[in-house]
Amino acid sequence: MTKSGNPLARRTVIKGIGAGVAAAATAMPAQAATAVVTEGGEIWSSEYWTKKGDIPLWMFRKRIGAPKAGEPARPVVFFVHGSSVTSRVFDLNVPGKGEYSVMNEFARYGFDCWTMDHENYGKSGRTSGNADIASGVEDLKVAVELIARETGQKKLHFVGESSGALRAGAYAMVAPDRVDRLVFAAFTYKGEGSPTLTKRAEQLAYYRSHNMRKRDRAMIQSIATRDKPGTSDPAAIEALADAEMVFGDQIPTGTYLDMTANLPVVHPDKVLAPVLLVRGEYDGIATVADLEEFYNLLPNGDRQFIILPGTAHSVALAINRQLFWHVTRAFLTMPTPIAT
Repeated sequence: MTKSGNPLARRTVIKGIGAGVAAAATAMPAQAATAVVTEGGEIWSSEYWTKKGDIPLWMFRKRIGAPKAGEPARPVVFFVHGSSVTSRVFDLNVPGKGEYSVMNEFARYGFDCWTMDHENYGKSGRTSGNADIASGVEDLKVAVELIARETGQKKLHFVGESSGALRAGAYAMVAPDRVDRLVFAAFTYKGEGSPTLTKRAEQLAYYRSHNMRKRDRAMIQSIATRDKPGTSDPAAIEALADAEMVFGDQIPTGTYLDMTANLPVVHPDKVLAPVLLVRGEYDGIATVADLEEFYNLLPNGDRQFIILPGTAHSVALAINRQLFWHVTRAFLTMPTPIAT
C-alpha cells in the first residue's frame, strides 16, 4: 500500500441536451472542498499500488501541482473504467487532435483526479477470476481507503463509464458514507430493449464457462463504429488500441456476464447520493426508457438525466467529449442546496 516509483510530472450551448431532466481533508464537511479553475501550473502525476488481499492493484493520480502539507483540500473525483478497456481511456494522448485526457481536463478544473486498473486489467494483478461487478466493488473499497490516507478526503465523487458506472453504483450501495456525487455515463439498468446486449447474449454460455475473452485491435476499433460511425474520431480509437494492446488481447468476461444475465446489479432505491445519468444519443446499450425507469426510482431529489447529441456509447472518447466534460463539471460543482 505504498507509492511505486517516482512521481512523474507531465504537461501535457450544449445544443439540444435532450431529456435534460432536472427533477475531506480532516473533519471538513463533504462539500467544503471546492473545485476552481486553476491558473496555469504543471499537471503532476503519480502511480500508486494497493492490495485486495494478495492481489496488487495499480492506481494513478493527476492534479495541478504536487501535494503540499497544509494546503486546502481539493475535491477528489475517481474515474472508473468499463468492460473492454483499462483506465487508459481516461488519460489518452491523441497527437494533433486536442485534449482527450479527462483527467488532465478535470485537474485543470481544480479536482484531484484518480483512477485504477481493476483486477485482471492493465497493470493490476492477474487471477483466475472473471473480474465481475462484485469484484470491482471490492477493488474500489481498498482504493478509496488509499485515497483517504493520501488526501484526507473521506467522501469522493465517482465518474463511471459503461460497466464502470455499474461498479461505481454497486459501490455506492454498500458504502454510501464514502460517496459524494455520482456520474453514471453509458449506464445500464435492466438492459431491456438493448440491441447490443441482445447480440452479446448469444455468447452467454461462453461467458458462463470462461473467465477471459478475446479483445483484439478490431474489437477496440469497433467502439467507434458499433453504434453510430462518425461519433468518435478513428485516430482516438487507434491511440486507445495502441495503449490497450500493450496488456495483451485477453480481457475478463465478468462484466459481460453481469450485463447479459444478472441485471439489474444497481438498485436505484439503494443509491442515496446525488446522481447524474449521461447517455449518448446513439447509445446501443442503454435505451432512454431503461434509464428513465432508473432515474424515476432514485430517492435523492438532487438528480439529473442528460442526453448528449451526436454521441454514442463511449462519451469519454467522443468527438463531442467536451459536452460530457461540461455537464459532469457542472454537476460536480453544484452548490449545496439551502432549502431541502
